[in-house]
Amino acid sequence: MAASQTKNEALIDFQIHTIDSAPEASKSLLQNSLDTFGMIPNLHGVMAESPQTLQSYQMLTKLVIESSFTPTERHVLWLAINVENQCHYCVPAHTLLAKKDSVDDEIIESIRNGQKLLDPRLETLRQFAIKTLNNRGRLAPEDVKAFFDVGFTRAQALEVVLVISHKVMSNYINAFSGTEVDAAFAKYAWEQSL
Repeated sequence: MAASQTKNEALIDFQIHTIDSAPEASKSLLQNSLDTFGMIPNLHGVMAESPQTLQSYQMLTKLVIESSFTPTERHVLWLAINVENQCHYCVPAHTLLAKKDSVDDEIIESIRNGQKLLDPRLETLRQFAIKTLNNRGRLAPEDVKAFFDVGFTRAQALEVVLVISHKVMSNYINAFSGTEVDAAFAKYAWEQSL
């Protein structure tokens, strides 16, 4: 996080929209959020300022869920990218979602703490995502080989970029808007260890 920005400090002041306050084109999108989560996450309320942004985020969420990754692999990717991007909002949100999908607590806590996963396949996936993110796709041949050697496919290499794209939207928006963590996720509040 930039030295001039403290945790949860908004660099740009955004309204957290409700269905009533949102632009007309965002109202049905927020209703989708309410129907899916039983609440409108604050992130979605912020995104509602731009209907195109919220619609894109919801579509990417759907596409990631429909990808070839197992639920555990999907959560490994989401959490690893959120931690790498130091997202104060998405780490707790995805912690709750991972728990709801019965992801092993040891996997969740290891990723939240930036620790190596004990499962070699999942650790390879985590590392591949982090290296793809940090190196802007410029991977070393040994990283690509390791990914394929544990059984991942070319399609899944592309799907890692899909998940990164999904999380870049939320992580960056949360960073500059200082999105307040919803009460539903607050139990899993997260701050990067130094």
